[in-house]
Amino acid sequence: MSGLDSPRDLGVVATPAPQTARHALSMVYGGGGLFGIAYTAGVAAGLLHAGLPVATAPSLGTSAGSWTAAAVALGLDFDVFADTTPVRVPNLRPGAVAEVARALFGESLHPLVSVSAICLRTRSRHILAGAAHPLADLVAASSAVPGLLPPHRVDGRLYVDGGMWSATSMDTVPEAEQVIVVAPLAGTVLGPVGRAAGLLLDRELSRWRGRHPGCAVHVIRPDRDVARLAGRHPLCLFDPARARDVYPHGYQQGLAWGATRRQTYDVA
Repeated sequence: MSGLDSPRDLGVVATPAPQTARHALSMVYGGGGLFGIAYTAGVAAGLLHAGLPVATAPSLGTSAGSWTAAAVALGLDFDVFADTTPVRVPNLRPGAVAEVARALFGESLHPLVSVSAICLRTRSRHILAGAAHPLADLVAASSAVPGLLPPHRVDGRLYVDGGMWSATSMDTVPEAEQVIVVAPLAGTVLGPVGRAAGLLLDRELSRWRGRHPGCAVHVIRPDRDVARLAGRHPLCLFDPARARDVYPHGYQQGLAWGATRRQTYDVA
């Protein structure tokens, strides 16, 4: 974990309310800076326009993915991000990210949204529920990259970016008939960064499938055209111009992927 000591355990310390029934669909949105927001938002919009019930599915967001999870649940499209001035990195001023998040999401809560973040004091991964905390606080906590953006306090605890543990935290997702994982950093993005994220995701997928036999998991990751837009340096992930270029590619990928699977989700 970059910028943090080794975690004390591999489990989840804090979880949302217990699930009472298996969901038909759950969404997972992974991290990746502004690039990740644009990609996950584009894929989500494409899936929605293909008719998949993404907006009414429980969602887990990590880092950039937490912004998309919140926006989709609240019915906001990518224009709200494109019209917002992002926080330039590095910026360690307390509240810098939360101010942007609050301008977008206000004090809204939402029971379908949860995010991963790391408790700074215990070095433990927490899954924070949007039913209990404002979405603006959750995204500020989940995307607080150590050394680039300030930690954020939720319920008395300081949190940093959940992506320091896992780019998706797929292994924490409750049982669902179908799970769609949108993973901006998996695959060929940023060379060794994408390969490492992909290997970790594969391990989490294997663990999750072993615990939930009979459930289906699908992964959507950047193709080579999208990966090239990410650039060659991790800070390129925070370039607003690159993000604007990524969104339509993500949208087309989500639309095409969703069109081939409409019948799986009983879409007429």
